[in-house]
Order: sequence, then C-alpha cells, then structure tokens
Amino acid sequence: MATSTSGTQRPATKRTTTRRKPASTGTRTAASTRRTTSRTSAGTRRTATRATSSAQPKTRAAQAQVLAERAVLVPVGAGLLASDNLVSTVKGLASKYRTRPARERELKRYERRGATARNRFERQVRRAHTRFERELRQRRSLVERTMRQNRGRLNRELSSVRRDFEKQSGAVSARVERLVSNAQGLINS
Repeated sequence: MATSTSGTQRPATKRTTTRRKPASTGTRTAASTRRTTSRTSAGTRRTATRATSSAQPKTRAAQAQVLAERAVLVPVGAGLLASDNLVSTVKGLASKYRTRPARERELKRYERRGATARNRFERQVRRAHTRFERELRQRRSLVERTMRQNRGRLNRELSSVRRDFEKQSGAVSARVERLVSNAQGLINS
C-alpha cells in the first residue's frame, strides 16, 4: 500500500500485462532473446539521440562555452584519476611491504616468477633450435636425394648416349671401310 503526501493510505492498484509468461522461467528461446536485445538497443539509441540533441547548445557562444569547459574538465579529470590510481598503488605497496617477512615473501615470489620466465624462455629456445635442426636435416636430405636421383638419371642418359654413339660410330666405320674397299676395288680394276 502506498501512502500519499497527506498521510492517508491509498489502495495499491494492480497492473495488468499483456505479455504471456514463459513456460519455464530458466529457458528462453533464441528468438525471444533477439527480440529483447533489439528492443533494448533500439531504446538505448533513441535515448542517446534525445540526450545528445537536447544537450547540444543552440548558439555559437554556448557551443564555445561547452568546448571551453570540456577543454578544462578533461585534463582535470584525467589528473584526478591518475592521482587516485597513484594513491591506491602507493597504499597497496605500503601495506604489502610493511614487514620484513612480507618483503621476503614478495621477493621470493618475484624470484620464482623470474625463474619460471627464464625456464619458459630456455624451453622455447631449445624447441626453436630443435625445429631448426630438424628442418635443416629434412632440407639437406631432400637436396641429397634429389642430387642422387639427378646423378643416376644423368649417368643413365650418358651411358645411353655413349652406347648410341658407339653403335653409330661402329656403323659409320663399317660404311667407311666398305666405301674404302669399294674404292680400292675400283682403283685396282
């Protein structure tokens, strides 16, 4: 029950809604979620547009005043935020390093973190070195295999050319000998 300003109580009125309640309160369909999201973002856009358009000054003097205020307020606000951050950082450090055991505990924590970073870096270097050597071996073996294949192909082609040359030279020598013997026969006759 709501009370009026005069102190008397008024009966509360019940609001009726036209929306149906979902079957289960824990689940929402994707379409329902999309509708709600689009309604929310559209309402936000309308509100932002109204706020922007109503807050814009109408005259040039008022616009200049707004710009001047912003030019002053932005650095002041940034300075205040930086100051707050610095104060909270200093307070945190002061409370963290107040006692000797706390300082030693923090130093050990930093040392562990440094050792972890060093070990991670060394592992990465070893992995990179191993990967480089593996790739180098693979490339070397590929080049050696290609060279062996090319050498074998060259040797086969050379022996084939040599055999062809020997056959051709044998045939040419036989023809030359026949021609010489025919010529000698003609000369002798």
